[in-house]
Amino acid sequence: MPMNRFCIFLVSIAACACQACGHKAETRPQASPAPTASSTSSITPAEFSADSAMVFIQEQVDMGPRVPGTAAHQRCADYLALQLQRFGADVMQQEAVARRYDGQQVGIRNIIGSYNPDAKPRIMLCAHWDSRPWADQDEDPRNHRTPIPGANDGASGAGVLLEIARQLHAMQTPRGIDLILFDAEDMGTPQFDDSHPHDETTWCLGSQHWSHAPHRFNYRAQYAILLDMVGAKDARFPREYFSTYFAASTVEKIWKTGQRLGYDRYFIDQESSPLTDDHYFINTIANIPCIDIVHYNPDTPTGFGSYWHTLNDNMDNIDLQTLQAVGTTVLTSILN
Repeated sequence: MPMNRFCIFLVSIAACACQACGHKAETRPQASPAPTASSTSSITPAEFSADSAMVFIQEQVDMGPRVPGTAAHQRCADYLALQLQRFGADVMQQEAVARRYDGQQVGIRNIIGSYNPDAKPRIMLCAHWDSRPWADQDEDPRNHRTPIPGANDGASGAGVLLEIARQLHAMQTPRGIDLILFDAEDMGTPQFDDSHPHDETTWCLGSQHWSHAPHRFNYRAQYAILLDMVGAKDARFPREYFSTYFAASTVEKIWKTGQRLGYDRYFIDQESSPLTDDHYFINTIANIPCIDIVHYNPDTPTGFGSYWHTLNDNMDNIDLQTLQAVGTTVLTSILN
């Protein structure tokens, strides 16, 4: 099986606490199914508009691939910062120079929107907003060096967070909440390049930078939630291994909330293989317990959708019901 952009790891409990290796994980036994929403007590859902989130996703995709160093990347960064400001967040941008897998230096921008920045404790919500520079999983090799649209892989998580920001502004929440949009998550070594290491640290450059140097000195969050590829039709979100290892109580809270809201077909009681995503570095470098809500399908060759890292990652794959399930579950969880 080809390595994918998360790099699936085989880890022991001891190795998980330090450094992961670069091999496919062995399949772990699935957890016993929990009671479905129909058999649990109801919960009042927070207001969330999937239609609004869809617009935010479409507007990002319309700019073109958001690859660091391009005009579309610059436009999208400005757009995201402006939207967060419009929705009442205290916005700052963390600019840095990151080193790509091949040694090339690229300018990156992490965008942070804070609500009640002096309040404690704090909750952190995050996603990546860049898109893959290479369609290296495309069926046509001629497309492998072409940037992907990144509708689900990139824009969906950022779009859900913008809608959450809009709702937080409307309700004037007193809670301390930070929305962080990470850059350069999707710049890991492409599959067609065998001259450079396929190393997990070539991914998630923005979150690695932030984890070493957070936007506020001694920044701490009670917990963090990462959203990645959260817009696909019939998406399934199993309990990702690193999430459960580092932040089991948060996983339990989010999945039980989703199930009580009636979204148990999305938030399933199964465990996925360990995935290298932004949350891995937030856990291991910043020491903030962070979970990953990410679409994962062990029945496909890559573990993800057929359009993953191809030119087909477009708006046709984005579904209002999935956006509603994820956005409502996350917002309801952090407000209760």
